[in-house]
Amino acid sequence: MGGFDKGEVASATVVKTFEKWADEQLAYYNESEEYFYVLQKQWFDLISELNERIMRYGKSQGIKLGTTAVVMLLTQKKYYLMNVGDSRAYELGNQMVTQLTKDQTFVAREVEAGRMTPEQALTDPRKNVLLQCVGASDRVYPDMFSGDVRKDAVYMFCSDGFRHEITQEEIYRMLAPEVMTEESVMQANIQYLIQLNMRRNETDNITAAVVRTA
Repeated sequence: MGGFDKGEVASATVVKTFEKWADEQLAYYNESEEYFYVLQKQWFDLISELNERIMRYGKSQGIKLGTTAVVMLLTQKKYYLMNVGDSRAYELGNQMVTQLTKDQTFVAREVEAGRMTPEQALTDPRKNVLLQCVGASDRVYPDMFSGDVRKDAVYMFCSDGFRHEITQEEIYRMLAPEVMTEESVMQANIQYLIQLNMRRNETDNITAAVVRTA
C-alpha cells in the first residue's frame, strides 16, 4: 500500500491466506441462502486474524505496513464479495462499467453523507485517505456484497492506482466482454491499460485482474 513499508508483504499474506481458505473450504460451497452468512463469518474471521497478524509483524519489525483487499467468490449463479479499503470490483457488460464495491475512504463517506459532491471528491486533498486497511487499523470492518452473476460479462478487480489516470470509457473499450474472448487478449489488454496509467505518470501501486463469464 502506497506510503507504508513492506506493503507487498501484507498483500501477499492476504492472498496466500485466502488461497488456503479456497483449497480447504470451497468443496463445502452450496447455493443455499444460509451459505452467504456462513461465508461472511469465515471471511470476517479471516480478515480480522490477518489484520492482527500483520499488525503484530509490523510492530516486531518497527515498521508500518498494510494492504487493501477485495475478495470475490464467483460461481455459476452467484458472486460473493468482501472489500476493505479502496480497491474495487467492477462488472462490465451492456456498454456499462458498474462498480460493485464501496470505497472505504474519507471522501466516499463524505459524498455518501451529502457533505461533498463527487466532483469535489476528485480534487479534495484527502481523496487518498483510507478509513481502514488490513494491518494498519485496530479493527477492520469489511463490507460484504452478493449478487447474481451476469452471463457474457467481465469482472475486474483493481487497486486504486489502476483507475486514477484512465477513464471508464477506456476501460470498457479494452475490457468489454465482446473484446475479451481469449486469455492472451485479456492479458495483453490489461497490460496495455497498466502501461497507459504509467505513461500518464501514475505513481501508486497498480494491480488488476479480470474474469470473463460465458
